[in-house]
Amino acid sequence: MTIIEQGDGSAPQAAPDLIKDTTTQTFMKDVIEESKRQPVLIDFWAQWCGPCRQLTPILEKAVRAAKGRVKLVKMNIDEHPAIPGQMGIQSIPAVIAFVNGQPADGFMGALPESQVNAFIEKLTKGVPAAGEPDIAEIVKEAEAALAAGDAATAAQIYAEALAVDSTNIAALAGLAKCYVATGAIEQAKQALAMVPESKRNDAAVKAVQASIDLADQASALGPVAELERKVAANPLDHQARFDLATALNASGKRAEATGHLLEIVKRDRKWNDDAARRQLVQFFEAWGGADEATVEGRKRLSTILFS
Repeated sequence: MTIIEQGDGSAPQAAPDLIKDTTTQTFMKDVIEESKRQPVLIDFWAQWCGPCRQLTPILEKAVRAAKGRVKLVKMNIDEHPAIPGQMGIQSIPAVIAFVNGQPADGFMGALPESQVNAFIEKLTKGVPAAGEPDIAEIVKEAEAALAAGDAATAAQIYAEALAVDSTNIAALAGLAKCYVATGAIEQAKQALAMVPESKRNDAAVKAVQASIDLADQASALGPVAELERKVAANPLDHQARFDLATALNASGKRAEATGHLLEIVKRDRKWNDDAARRQLVQFFEAWGGADEATVEGRKRLSTILFS
């Protein structure tokens, strides 16, 4: 890599795949269009600028280390003043990050290497390196398989994602969800145990944890038929009805489970310290906000509570 010196009219040389120079004429293609594929940094510099010479090698090193997650495009403001003028660049070095055709972030001055690395890390979070699998796409494929009822295939796909990134929260939560769907609760707990404490409040993690808790509750109950006989014999036996709802949910009968808990709320809203409503909320969390049973259950609960 050649760094420009005073009096050298050439721009710094760089790898053409990740780092290149641009002009007023090629700016649209090199920056705007290219940023629709991955983030692009544009570095405004000039040959007389000492801080530019300090920043250039740091930028190039960081961009290469990102392995295709970001590209660097450099523009000499003396040779091509129109673009920096339009963007209001008044001092250099100035680095602007473009994402999806729009400026997204930036900084001015020769930052130290640690800050440049942090800037690029923030910018490229979730962007796959060149040649690496796209984790987001893999997770999306797994989610589709699980939604279609194929938990075994979904689990295999989530495992593929975790082979690339063992800390991916969506994949860990998804794998645990697959285990819950197949009744492998202990394996679900093991998968969820790999989630860092700082990520425990992630919505997907909380949803799976709620499902695990509900499965544990259901495992301690008797057969559904026996619970149904108890409720039929005594409709005011709220505990039997509560247990029946929990067992029905474990069997995938969400609408029936919701109906029994709503019946308790209608008959005695404050029974067992509001246990029926709280159990419903746990159901909704486990099912997910977009699930039809959740949407319908919330409507019916609101009607009862606010009537």
